[in-house]
Amino acid sequence: MSTLFQPTALVGAIAIAMGFSTVTSAQANTDSSVNASLETLVVTASRFEEKIKDVPARISIIKPHILEQSPIAELPHLLMSDASIDMMQYGGYGQAASIFTRGTNSTHTLVLRDGVRLNTGSAGSASLAFIDTTDIKQIEVLKGPASVLYGTDAIGGVVQLVSKTPEKTGAFATGEIGEHSTYKSVIGADLAENGVYAQIRGQRLESDGTQVTDFKTAQVKAGAYDQKGFSAKVGVEKEQYGVSVDYSENQGTSTYVDGIKDLNWNLLGLKNISQDFKNEAINIKSRVNLTDSLSINARLSQFKDDLEQNDSHDAIYNTTKEAELYSKWQFNPSQNILVGVAHKNIESDVLSGSAPYDVDYLKEVASTGYFIQHQYQSDKLHTQAGLRVEDHETFGTHTVGQVALRYQLLPQTSIYSNIGTAFRAPNNNDLYALNWGGNPNLMPEESISYEIGLDQQITNHLTMGLSAYRNEVDDLITFVNDPITYKGRLYNVKKATFTGGELNLNWAKDELFTNFSYAYVQPKDKETDKDLSRRSRQSLTLTTGLQNEVYGISASLSAKSKPKNSTISGYATVDVNAFWNVNPNVKLFTNIQNIGDVEYKTEPYGSGYYYVNGGRLASAGVTFRY
Repeated sequence: MSTLFQPTALVGAIAIAMGFSTVTSAQANTDSSVNASLETLVVTASRFEEKIKDVPARISIIKPHILEQSPIAELPHLLMSDASIDMMQYGGYGQAASIFTRGTNSTHTLVLRDGVRLNTGSAGSASLAFIDTTDIKQIEVLKGPASVLYGTDAIGGVVQLVSKTPEKTGAFATGEIGEHSTYKSVIGADLAENGVYAQIRGQRLESDGTQVTDFKTAQVKAGAYDQKGFSAKVGVEKEQYGVSVDYSENQGTSTYVDGIKDLNWNLLGLKNISQDFKNEAINIKSRVNLTDSLSINARLSQFKDDLEQNDSHDAIYNTTKEAELYSKWQFNPSQNILVGVAHKNIESDVLSGSAPYDVDYLKEVASTGYFIQHQYQSDKLHTQAGLRVEDHETFGTHTVGQVALRYQLLPQTSIYSNIGTAFRAPNNNDLYALNWGGNPNLMPEESISYEIGLDQQITNHLTMGLSAYRNEVDDLITFVNDPITYKGRLYNVKKATFTGGELNLNWAKDELFTNFSYAYVQPKDKETDKDLSRRSRQSLTLTTGLQNEVYGISASLSAKSKPKNSTISGYATVDVNAFWNVNPNVKLFTNIQNIGDVEYKTEPYGSGYYYVNGGRLASAGVTFRY
């Protein structure tokens, strides 16, 4: 089916895109006016809703219409739309992915879903390829340290998935079909009346997958992938109080390839390996307004992330439990104080015949954080200052702080500056997986970051954002390999600096829009003065198109330079997206990821071979609403 389907799907998708003259953007900010973009509300920077133009930091948004334009689009591909993120995926759909925000390590970006920590205790990073975005309203990308509010891991930034809350009663069904025998179906229903709401979603995806490596002669199936899941949310939102219970589950099977090597580690061939995954999150939140100026918020959550190999008894089980209580006091019209305490317990277990955790060491770690934050907000000045004391069961007490301000210098010009510290506690693999190079003597990584920025409204339709930053990380955890035995171990041996800047231009007039983003970073190992591996110094994204309430069309360019001191590729790919709201109940859409079917290397595999990206994926779909 795949051979026959590929050209048919591409021709069909292009026909829809050209014939309907339609779409939304695949990047950020595509509202019909610049002012509408500036009114966008975000929650990640301060824990409470605030306008994006008032945040004294650089934050970008992947908006609702972008998430809705292609149910098939997976999270790693969506995050590629931010130039400050270097997304490295080892193959195509459903394959492992690493995120490098502003050049920092993949474990330096904290991934959240409505405040629930998705970074696992074993690997220290989130399983991005296995996270479904069916019920997500928007994705917020906060750049720079955020340990004051979120504790460990937020050295490079925070990616937060903000789920939908029903605003009206209705139901829908969506189906999308694409190349490589890929399809996804989604059904959902919402209820909202007098502050009471309920929501349910169900989804199923299957794909034959694409080539995972450039080892072309391998007679193995490419990275097939299937998943199914559902989510449900119920809640009450009143002026004086609110409570919600949110549950989501996603499970499936991911197929990847493993090497067959001789005694000298030469690659002889590849074989299929399949693994079953399951992630599950439950999040209970409540709010009580004791007075007009004082509110108390509480959250209890649990996130499980499990992975089981089908060809062996190997398995990884991760569970993170969190409890959080914080209060906000608006003690005068322009000032507020946020005070809170957060406790988390992270448990992980590796069952493997070759490399389990050493039984003499703990696999369960607890920590408690106490934080305070002050905000001042006036017409011209917005400040944010915070402090956190983290009591970690293994690593003792760590104190981090942050001070930031944004000043409206002129009616069309604002400037901001911030300085902050952050830390990352070693994950359980770092400490206890001794056969993989784990080292129980590792210390936490610590950082200090400086940033300045400017936002300028050049005309009624054009805005510009500029920022420059420097992030210094001490005790960087690095794998040191023995060239003779091919064995190595993790050590705190490096200091790294990440120095860079970003330029954003957003233009919108009537139905037309263009968004441009350029990011530059020098990810330096200070001991060798060489670039850290796998990071591109230059990144660029460009989206242009038109859209209105009935139809839209856009094309999006994403480009990365070839990383220094690396043999992997730079690349430039183009996506095309289109939609047509035939009537209030029917929507047609089409998407073509990587329309040129560009192939590029993403990571060395061994013996001169590489992982490659997933290639082109053309698709078309329909949504029925009731």
